[in-house]
Amino acid sequence: MRIGIVCPYSWDVPGGVQFHIRDLAAYFIRLGHEVSVLAPADDDTPLPPYVVSAGRAVPVPYNGSVARLNFGFLSAARVRRWLHDGAFDVIHIHEPTSPSLGLLTCWAAQGPIVATFHTSNPRSRAMIAAYAILQAALEKISARIAVSEYARRTLVEHLGGDAVVIPNGVDVDFFARAEPKPEWQGGTIGFIGRIDEPRKGLPVLMKALPKILAERPGTRLLVAGRGDEEEAVESLPAELRPQVEFLGMVSDEDKARLLRSVDLYVAPNTGGESFGIILVEAMSAGAPVLASDLDAFAQVLDQGAAGELFANEDPDALAEGALRLLGDPGRRAELRERGSVHVRRFDWSTVGADILSVYETVTAGAAAVAAADDERGAGPGLRARLRLARD
Repeated sequence: MRIGIVCPYSWDVPGGVQFHIRDLAAYFIRLGHEVSVLAPADDDTPLPPYVVSAGRAVPVPYNGSVARLNFGFLSAARVRRWLHDGAFDVIHIHEPTSPSLGLLTCWAAQGPIVATFHTSNPRSRAMIAAYAILQAALEKISARIAVSEYARRTLVEHLGGDAVVIPNGVDVDFFARAEPKPEWQGGTIGFIGRIDEPRKGLPVLMKALPKILAERPGTRLLVAGRGDEEEAVESLPAELRPQVEFLGMVSDEDKARLLRSVDLYVAPNTGGESFGIILVEAMSAGAPVLASDLDAFAQVLDQGAAGELFANEDPDALAEGALRLLGDPGRRAELRERGSVHVRRFDWSTVGADILSVYETVTAGAAAVAAADDERGAGPGLRARLRLARD
């Protein structure tokens, strides 16, 4: 099968959606399919052979964050050329409502289109206001996927229609096989995320840290991610700052090793999360997880059975949860065991097969409509009947 995948966010700045698309493409390539990914990227960015650059992205406020998106006449021309050269059997667009390549592709593409919705934002006035502009493009989508029930709810409430829920995927064995790093072991808490993005919750963790260190002074916090490190520790007393070690951006291999090494992984995110891929990665690596009680996080953690939850944006609750787990090796071992079983439902062997099943359904439907048109000798109304077939 010839598969075209559209990434809305810049390939230069890694994030959950980019990682999902990268791993999805790799999964299909391993199965023998032909895959091409269209993504924003600077001209000098080294790209995998299956990624085609749609040009430089610009930062745009989106979903409580700053996303690097690509939109405009030049981008539209590159989209059309990519579609023409690819002659895809199916096109898979991620975040088709973002002002980026997905929307441009929806407007330009013909044939079966699958769309994945990642965003969870129950109060998106922008999405409601843009509905009239989006409607014509969304009507061309053959099948909709949401990465969680909360992403599905955002779609239903703002745009109508429905979607099948297929979560983000993880190579569970990659994380489970990682070798712990001795210097990252021994009374360590892990955090991975953009340091200067408030919704990732590092400030909440920093507020909780003095209480944690007061009872367990040997504890260290390991922080992986980009951002202003000095600003991140400003709220900490000077004597506690050496207990925080910033690792900067880490490779996939070191991320897995970090998660295999820490005594506890803390996800203090404050909102705007539709899934929580880092929780799945942490459980895959055997790290006990303590996370804010966002609805999406609670779902990923099986309502607290596979990882513990604390009250969102409450540093005292975070500190109490962390101290309880750090002082209870038996409970941490229990969470490791439960997490390692629970996380298998997110492995690419399951998630990839479910997505491929969606592709096969929409391509079979399109082929059936085309065959019926051939029998009747009908040509001009094909596009309209394709719409009826997917509805």
